[in-house]
Amino acid sequence: MIKYDDIKKYIYKLDPEIAHSVVEGGARIVINYLPFLLPAIKSKYSFNDERLSQNIFNVNFPNPVGMAAGFDKNATMIPFLESLGFGYVEFGTITPRPQSGNAKPRLFRFIEHNSLQNAMGFNNQGLTKVKKRVQRLYPYSIPLGANIGKNKTTTEADAIKDYELLINAYKDYCDYIVINISSPNTPGLRDLQNERFIKEIFTLASTITNKPVLLKIAPDLKKKDMLNICSIALQHGAKGIIATNTTIDYSLLPNAKGFGGISGDVLREKSFKAFDTLAEEFFFQTTLISVGGISDANEAYKRLKAGASLIQIYSAFIFKGPSLVKRINEGILELMKKDGVENISQIIGIDRK
Repeated sequence: MIKYDDIKKYIYKLDPEIAHSVVEGGARIVINYLPFLLPAIKSKYSFNDERLSQNIFNVNFPNPVGMAAGFDKNATMIPFLESLGFGYVEFGTITPRPQSGNAKPRLFRFIEHNSLQNAMGFNNQGLTKVKKRVQRLYPYSIPLGANIGKNKTTTEADAIKDYELLINAYKDYCDYIVINISSPNTPGLRDLQNERFIKEIFTLASTITNKPVLLKIAPDLKKKDMLNICSIALQHGAKGIIATNTTIDYSLLPNAKGFGGISGDVLREKSFKAFDTLAEEFFFQTTLISVGGISDANEAYKRLKAGASLIQIYSAFIFKGPSLVKRINEGILELMKKDGVENISQIIGIDRK
């Protein structure tokens, strides 16, 4: 196997979005034409240990490390990502109608800060095409999450209709659904982080499906607003909170663009602060998933102890390569051994108890 450190300098010479397309194209070639390579990839990059498995949402998660939404927008890479050791994959964000997203360039790499800035704008192939792809896979060997959002041209008044279409479409082809109203890259989307819409969408979702529907929130909300929104979501049927999406706090990243959302190492502290605030309030009420700036086992372990049942990575995967998932899982197990813990469930939220 080629070492990632040997090839990433060449990858970094490509435009970030082109580089992502190359990776996606390679993954699709392996899945569709060279599937016999998947077991070999899995034997190198996966790390399986029963002590890392959990039953959440009545589904088995073999390990707590998931791929965050945004990497596999169109659900084209799921078998490849599973072979790299991910315990679950969240595909999307999917919108009802296909859309090309915002103008390019819209993805920027800050290598010295292990961070990204993106203004993609929910570019995806749309509900129908992605649904057909997922239908062929589901149920799958690892849990799948569907991250859904409204189309750019859909007004705030009609946004509920977009989410209703998407929930109906994916309720039978995923293990959980995520309401994404926290991306900074669709005009007006974050305005939906309000009491009325939160109440309406989760009340509606509970009438459509028994699958768990989760809320993904932004790290830029004021503490009072964040707690209030999440409380209302839980009161009206949300089964979990994902914290956090990217940030529009451009002061975190030197030479940041004045648009789009920032992810990666520079988001770590802000994301954890928001997550910790939520966990302090809601750990005993619901399932929490932490994402934002997680790039090693120590940070993952910190989030688990703070109350995260699961964690997600994205930017760190790009900067540290395909062995990262294995290293995080191996590291979590080593930290568990040091703490004298037999099963991962024993450390979830231990800082809250």
